[in-house]
Amino acid sequence: MQVTINLTPFLLSLALLASCTSAPKQPTVDESRKRPVNSAIAVELQVCTNDLQNARLAATETSRLAESTAATLSSLWARQHTLANMQAPMAQQPQANALYTVRFEFGSARVDIPPDTARALVDEAKSAPLVMLRGRTDGVIDSLAENRMARDRAAAVRDFLISAGVQPFRIRATHQAIGDHIADNSDPAGRALNRRVEIEIYRASPDFPTADASAR
Repeated sequence: MQVTINLTPFLLSLALLASCTSAPKQPTVDESRKRPVNSAIAVELQVCTNDLQNARLAATETSRLAESTAATLSSLWARQHTLANMQAPMAQQPQANALYTVRFEFGSARVDIPPDTARALVDEAKSAPLVMLRGRTDGVIDSLAENRMARDRAAAVRDFLISAGVQPFRIRATHQAIGDHIADNSDPAGRALNRRVEIEIYRASPDFPTADASAR
């Protein structure tokens, strides 16, 4: 009698066992898409990224400096404005009058002024609203001669100023024969100081009393 053995399940088991014991295949890589880390494109991209970051940092710093500069300028402008407001009232205050004195020899009405003093005197007198002249002598007795000498000295200074370019309408002259001494008239040095013409230069128009005010 023949025996028939079914080997199909046995053969399938052997095939599966053989497949499990065989080595796995290595994975394949698409070399066409592989990009080396140090390729020119990668390096250039990194450089561009760094430049962009640096530009952003520089822009931020520039903006901060601009804001700081604007704040500083605003503060300086405020200080200058405050100083200008403080100085304005001082600038509006009238300056004190200038006083010059011209000395004369005994019995003389000749004007002799040092050049430097003359230039300063003329420059101020040209722009002054009023130049007041006061002729004086060293006389002790009120006489026509002393009165004439005081008047001639004031007139001589007036002529000097006009010839130097000072407009006549700016000048007023007065004179006094005796008295109004500024030094000891009994001493020769004192008398030399008393023989004079005082020149007062007004830097602001004086307010002279009117006839109505005098009457009141």
